[in-house]
Amino acid sequence: MRANVDRYLSAARRESTARRYQQAIEHFEGSWGGLLPASSEVVVRYLADHAERFSGNTLRTHLAALAQWHKSHGFIDPTKVPKVRDVLRGIQAEHPRPVKQAEALQLQALEACIMGLQTQITSGNDCQRLRALRDRALILLGFWRAFRADDLCSLRVEHIKLRSEEGLELFVASSKTDREHKGRTVTVPALKRLCPVKAYEEWLQASDLSQGPLFRSIDRWGHLGVKPLNPNSISRLLRLAFARNGLDGEGYSGHSLRRGFATWANRNEWGTKALMDYVGWRDVASAMRYIDSNAYFGEWLDSR
Repeated sequence: MRANVDRYLSAARRESTARRYQQAIEHFEGSWGGLLPASSEVVVRYLADHAERFSGNTLRTHLAALAQWHKSHGFIDPTKVPKVRDVLRGIQAEHPRPVKQAEALQLQALEACIMGLQTQITSGNDCQRLRALRDRALILLGFWRAFRADDLCSLRVEHIKLRSEEGLELFVASSKTDREHKGRTVTVPALKRLCPVKAYEEWLQASDLSQGPLFRSIDRWGHLGVKPLNPNSISRLLRLAFARNGLDGEGYSGHSLRRGFATWANRNEWGTKALMDYVGWRDVASAMRYIDSNAYFGEWLDSR
């Protein structure tokens, strides 16, 4: 009975969030030498000691982790006192930093990568072919559905339906903004080129999967793993897909797919509401962070 309770408590938080919180607690205790439970004064010193090293977002994540630890262990949350909030504001004022963003995957780069993967599919050995089929399906689904890495790794074969002449219907079990873990059903259309539906069908046929995680690891002998890919591996997978085809993918991460689609949609005159509804953003500010929008200066541009 207790094991079930622990399992459900663990499931209440997304795996990626739980992982970041655990890393933050380990840093607080191990690297910094803090003791738990902690007082608000200790928390303030922790923030001050890392003001120049960590970004504001990282400090907020560490505060959230400390808050969660104290609440789950029955202690008063030391992060809620005004002094902690004031110190965090002061750090952000004294040490402003540009927000680091993943490079958006532009359509031309996407096409080049997919062409390279197609070459591996037609002329590679069995293992290379299987990996290229998986990578092509993952990249195209990730791009055209603006998925996060977590979304891609949570996809299950039994939750995907092929709708004739329409495309795919996919159930995404959970997402970053889905606090109640209800999941959502989304669709992705069949396209004339760079088609995610065709890529999915060919990956499914080659992998012979009928249930379980859609995207899994593949060992050197071409054997599929049982568990889904780890979300942290998607950035490396994307960069390797470029590198294997002689392309520069160093600046890409899992978020590049999402940013790439948002930028493509913006340049193809999607309305803000249509883009937000399709991707699942709840506010305009969230959408704008993902869009690379270059203003048009025409003949005023210096061609040097």
